Amino acid sequence: MPIAQFAYTAIDCADARGLAQFYSDVSGLKIQDGGSDDWVMLVAETGAGIAFQQIDDYVAPTWPGGEHPQQMHLDFEVGDLDAAEQQVLALGAIKHELQPAPDSFRVYLDPAGHPFCLINE
Repeated sequence: MPIAQFAYTAIDCADARGLAQFYSDVSGLKIQDGGSDDWVMLVAETGAGIAFQQIDDYVAPTWPGGEHPQQMHLDFEVGDLDAAEQQVLALGAIKHELQPAPDSFRVYLDPAGHPFCLINE
C-alpha cells in the first residue's frame, strides 16, 4: 500500500499565471481557478497536476550544466514531432540548440527557461 498519492509537481518561475497558461496551451490541462497569481495549478481529470509558484528572484535554469543546472523537466508525447514543434514555438517556446536525439525527442525551453521535451509516441 502506498504512503501517499501523487498530487502535483510544483515549478518555480517569475510569472506563475503566464507559465501555467503556456503549459495549459501545450497539454490541454485546465487552469484551476484559485484566485491567486503567485500559485496557479493545472489539473488533469485524475486530479494530479502541475503547480506554478511565482518567485521574485527566480533565475532560469541552464541546460546542459552551467551555474543554474536543470532541476527537473516535463516530457510530452506527441504523434508528429514536426507539427507539435511548430505549435509550441508559436506559443513562445524556444528550441534548444542541443538536440541529442531529434528523431526521438526534441528539447525546448518554456517562456521561463525550463527545459521540456516533446517525445515521439
